[in-house]
Amino acid sequence: MDLTQHQTDIRNAVTRAIEEDIGTGDITAQLIPAEQKSHARIISREHAVIAGQAWVTEVFRQVDPEVEVDWKVKDGDVVEADQVLFELKGSSRSLLSGERCALNFLQSLSGTATLCEHYASLVEGTGVKLLDTRKTIPGLRIAQKYAVSVGGCFNHRIGLYDAFLIKENHIMAAGSISDAVRQAHEIAPGKPVEVEVETMAQLEEAINAGADIIMLDNFSPADMKVAVAFTREKSAGNIKLEASGGITKDTLRQYAETGVDYISIGALTKDCKAIDLSMRMVG
Repeated sequence: MDLTQHQTDIRNAVTRAIEEDIGTGDITAQLIPAEQKSHARIISREHAVIAGQAWVTEVFRQVDPEVEVDWKVKDGDVVEADQVLFELKGSSRSLLSGERCALNFLQSLSGTATLCEHYASLVEGTGVKLLDTRKTIPGLRIAQKYAVSVGGCFNHRIGLYDAFLIKENHIMAAGSISDAVRQAHEIAPGKPVEVEVETMAQLEEAINAGADIIMLDNFSPADMKVAVAFTREKSAGNIKLEASGGITKDTLRQYAETGVDYISIGALTKDCKAIDLSMRMVG
């Protein structure tokens, strides 16, 4: 994901985080003389894939533009316990006031990237792309989807506005798969149209209707292999297939080897564990 298009989102997310934490002012920091300066190091306490540098830097830019942020790593770097990630120099009050907001972003996004690195390693060599979903922390979708890409997985649609995903309830409301796909192409020509199917009959209808991507929902690995062969024959390989539903770490490789193009996994963003980080004052 290219963050140059999302600078406003980064600024807004950081502003909300600072307002939430600092509010009307850090009263504990007022115990420290205003003129006091400090030097701090932020270290990782465990293995991690780093993600979130832009958010951390923005925290200190908003808290105090005079704070110097010196990164020793970059997003995508793999770090180990006790490794220095970045250093801070500036007002002691500012360093302490910005610490929690900055580390919250870095530990959460690095947690997402680290989990994605693990999932990506499970399907290495199969050619399948692991996709995230919209199951993200409210207000942090861009941030988490960025972390997914840093960790070696891929983004599905960002929201409800950039691609169609026609599911069971949409099909019922529209009348049929064919009607839903036709209307989608009419409403937003050029936008990707994906259809979720649960049976081979629905798969054939989605192919004939001109879907760009078809999601095979809760197909067994054996049935998925049949669906892959059928789709390739019917569409000459022009339609992409995505596997979804009930796929775990234990079965992921099996599904990846069926020949599908994508596997979507909500766990990439909703089941991540924050990385353990620490800030140490060194002067």
